Amino acid sequence: MIPIGKTYFDEDDFKAVVEPLKSGWVLQGKYVKEFEDVFSSFTDVKNSVAVSSGSTALQLVLSTYGLKEGDEVILPSFTWIATANAIEYTGAKPVFVDIDLSTYNIDVNKIENAITERTKGIIPVHLFGLCADMDAINSIAKKHNLFVVEDAACALGSYYKGRHCGSFGDYGCFSFHPRKSITTGEGGMITTNDAAKSDLCRSLRNHGASDKKALPFLLSDYDNLGYNFRMTDIQGALGVSQMKKINFLLDERKKAAALYDKHLSKIEWLNLPAAGKDYTHSYQSYVCMFMPEEINEKNVEKISSKRNEFMMMLEREGAATRQGTHSVAHQQYYKKKYCLENSDCFNSKAAEMCTIAFPVYPGISENEIISVATIAEKYKP
Repeated sequence: MIPIGKTYFDEDDFKAVVEPLKSGWVLQGKYVKEFEDVFSSFTDVKNSVAVSSGSTALQLVLSTYGLKEGDEVILPSFTWIATANAIEYTGAKPVFVDIDLSTYNIDVNKIENAITERTKGIIPVHLFGLCADMDAINSIAKKHNLFVVEDAACALGSYYKGRHCGSFGDYGCFSFHPRKSITTGEGGMITTNDAAKSDLCRSLRNHGASDKKALPFLLSDYDNLGYNFRMTDIQGALGVSQMKKINFLLDERKKAAALYDKHLSKIEWLNLPAAGKDYTHSYQSYVCMFMPEEINEKNVEKISSKRNEFMMMLEREGAATRQGTHSVAHQQYYKKKYCLENSDCFNSKAAEMCTIAFPVYPGISENEIISVATIAEKYKP
């Protein structure tokens, strides 16, 4: 079976995670600090703050804005549900904007129509490793005095106009889930160029503790209402080790994507992922649109059924696939609470129903990719 993803660990990783165990210090410590420093250096962002997951990174930074019931935050509908949940936890309302099907990212031409007097911010998502159009988003945000938080969960190694993602907004939020470019099992990182924001995040991840203590044996003061969102030193040590081979890990994904481009290009009913000249795609996922005909509201169910049939055929013949992600506006919690219709954010719904993520991970061979493509070519929609 060719899996949808596979973690890449080597002897250096195994050795790295043992060091905190040997020291007896496994809580947040020197390895987390080293991981933060290495991450800042790679992304060229001044401050990095390690946390327990990409989801808690989003939740923590949104808590810094004092959002409350009645406030609104804009996000793309086609994203992992954690993006919307982070807004929901604050009491604010997630306002879903449809995507551009050529990129799977938020359609910047639809953002201003979603802005009201209650809108406080925008969360662009750099989906599957392709940056959103940050110049356009920041221009809109500046015009309407909105904050920008980049959901960069999938986007370590992704660039827009030569700058790494997570450096454009007030904050960037990254994930180290096992399917991401590097992994610490679970884990996340907040990036910001603002020192005051960084200090606040460090406090909030540690129950709201102040760093200032009169004497080393006294407890900290607690100036903020915080969380236990800390990363362990075991994860930090693994993160440091993974970052030492980040260029290799990213190159492996890009090589796999180039091979898919080569071997799937003959299949006319698959729209392959693409990036414009201003974008460097990191291919956290290689996501295609199953599109035997132009998709509309009348035929999307039929096309989705064929897509599922195609994916089942691949599964039977030894290649795992997944849908790209889901349309959060059509998940039952949000659909019911905000009285959303099936026709709302149709591109997001079409992407949920018709996308296919193919296996991508460091170490996947050209023969395995040829095998996937050969199986795919057999299908006649």
